[in-house]
Amino acid sequence: MPHVITQSCCSDASCVYACPVNCIHPTPDEPDFHTAQMLYVDPVECVDCGACVTACPVNAIKPHTKLTAAEDVFATLNADFYATPRPRPILAPVVPPLQVRAGDLRVAIVGSGPAAMYAAEEVLTIPGARVRIYERLTQPYGLARFGVAPDHQRTRGVARQFDHIAADPRLEMRLGMEVGTDVTHHDLLTEHHAVIYAVGASTDRRLDIEGIDLPGVTSATQFVAWYNGHPDHADRTFDLSHRRAVVIGNGNVALDVARILAMDPDLLAGTSIAPHALKALRDSAIEEVVVIGRRGIEQSAFTVPELVGLCSTPGVDVVVRDEDLRTLPESDPRAAILRAAPRSAGNRRIVFEYLLSPTAILGQTAATGVEFVHNELIAAPDGSTRLKSTGRERIIEAGLVLTSIGYRGRPVAGLPFDEATATVPHQDGRVPQTRGAYVTGWIKRGPTGFIGTNKSCAQETVRSLVADYNAGLLA
Repeated sequence: MPHVITQSCCSDASCVYACPVNCIHPTPDEPDFHTAQMLYVDPVECVDCGACVTACPVNAIKPHTKLTAAEDVFATLNADFYATPRPRPILAPVVPPLQVRAGDLRVAIVGSGPAAMYAAEEVLTIPGARVRIYERLTQPYGLARFGVAPDHQRTRGVARQFDHIAADPRLEMRLGMEVGTDVTHHDLLTEHHAVIYAVGASTDRRLDIEGIDLPGVTSATQFVAWYNGHPDHADRTFDLSHRRAVVIGNGNVALDVARILAMDPDLLAGTSIAPHALKALRDSAIEEVVVIGRRGIEQSAFTVPELVGLCSTPGVDVVVRDEDLRTLPESDPRAAILRAAPRSAGNRRIVFEYLLSPTAILGQTAATGVEFVHNELIAAPDGSTRLKSTGRERIIEAGLVLTSIGYRGRPVAGLPFDEATATVPHQDGRVPQTRGAYVTGWIKRGPTGFIGTNKSCAQETVRSLVADYNAGLLA
């Protein structure tokens, strides 16, 4: 009876190190760890000990006999990952414990999201080390609190792990304090050996087309913050009176907002959704959400686990054109998931549209629709595919337009900043030419990966910090 990793996998790899037979991959040292959509259990090698179940912070692992009908696909996904044999050692590589020279290491961490909490956890493995977290908001945990969809309860369970980290008496959390305004980097270094910046990527990539600033147009990130009760967005209002909404982009965040707009609000009533958002969704007239991709279905940005969750949402039909589905290889799990998605008369609809690029938001005083141009995929000389505009236009009427084309980091006072990547330049987490400064998370590597991916990222940064401390480079 092998165990199976399911939709809520956060990729923090706790299960990898708990497994006595190294049957969970990819491991953090393997090249595909940072690109994998989730981790997978080898059903042949699994000895059914259940150690991974206890280690998982988001309850993502189950015996295969306890999978729900919607989760059955994950048994196949786990097994398919091992269809091609891959060499591996008997055990996952052991991460050596951190050791420091004499003295109590003191570290300040700016931010309190997943990257910050994993960095704090790593520092606190050192006897005598102390951590002080500085958070601008009055509530901690960043995107783990304000960025995860309210109906993703198991994923939100990672906050329990962060609560455990925060309960360490050697960790102090200063909420409502903004570094750069209330305190400076220099101030922090007077009381700490080093400062780790884990400030994330707090803005959106802007879609520069005509009409983008019209009322009725906003980013999916801001919409997510609104329905999750983020204090910066609690006073926002959104016009949900039109029967259709358009989401530009088709990554996981795009699917989250589409699902929240289309699902029965009663299913959200028992979740952590903000009361003002629940009331607005109960009054919503939206019947259809159109999710737009510039490229073809094969290049969709959403992950398979996110698609599984979307297609199993009660009362929501997921619609894809047959001609788009036919372009997916039969071996692609997305093809089977989309073909099997149930449909019923009277359901709200989420419609995937492909090969469309937005050229303008229509409307005089508020958004009334989006103008698109059709694209086609053409073969490039190097064997890749490229987009080419056909010049053929299409208009989709909508009263709400959400852009979901990616996050972007913001400059940090006193630190260098790469405008092209919207990250702080670093060497294994060290910020060059800035004494005592380190980075982790999205401000370090860009907005990639999942909640748990920040764990290995933080480990690298903290190991660099400890090496510098031991070398006498941190006063």
